[in-house]
Amino acid sequence: QVQLVESGGGLVQPGGSLRLSCAASGSIFSINTMGWYRQAPGKERELVAGITSGGITDYADSVKGRFTISRDNAKNTVYLQMNSLKPEDTAVYVCNAHILNTRFYNDVYWGQGTQVTVSS
Repeated sequence: QVQLVESGGGLVQPGGSLRLSCAASGSIFSINTMGWYRQAPGKERELVAGITSGGITDYADSVKGRFTISRDNAKNTVYLQMNSLKPEDTAVYVCNAHILNTRFYNDVYWGQGTQVTVSS
């Protein structure tokens, strides 16, 4: 079994910062792309940022220059540093990872989600 566990969400004022973490554990052989998605009430889930195993990153236009995705391959963990937060960043943030498990089966795994609320 493979699990993704997120942490770091919460309530922050506009202009503030938060750092999300997502740690993968279990029967992992290797991890390819990892990413963060978000879903606000009444909206579709959208990709926020992604990072390959080699460190190539991609961002949604709405977060470029404010959010930074990074990963620690030794810890099987992906991070999302969020700065200059805006009320429209309020959403449930969910991490995902493309993982080759120890049975050499590729699949996409999702975390349980963490709430980020930006409000004064």
